[in-house]
Amino acid sequence: MKPGIHPEYNELTVTCACGATYPTRSTAKAIAVEICAACHPFFTGKQKLIDTAGRVERYRRKYGLTDDKK
Repeated sequence: MKPGIHPEYNELTVTCACGATYPTRSTAKAIAVEICAACHPFFTGKQKLIDTAGRVERYRRKYGLTDDKK
């Protein structure tokens, strides 16, 4: 690498709104995130799949698909 043209790559701590912290390296001074793997519903298993406005049913009616296996 050419000296003097690259930013410094320092160790820092990523801080989440839930209070979790993670060590990493970056050119930034500090990183604050709103959601992380410790509190994200997908990773904690608390995510619920919801069908808003009946989109799945509308798709099935449109293309003649049913849940019955014939």
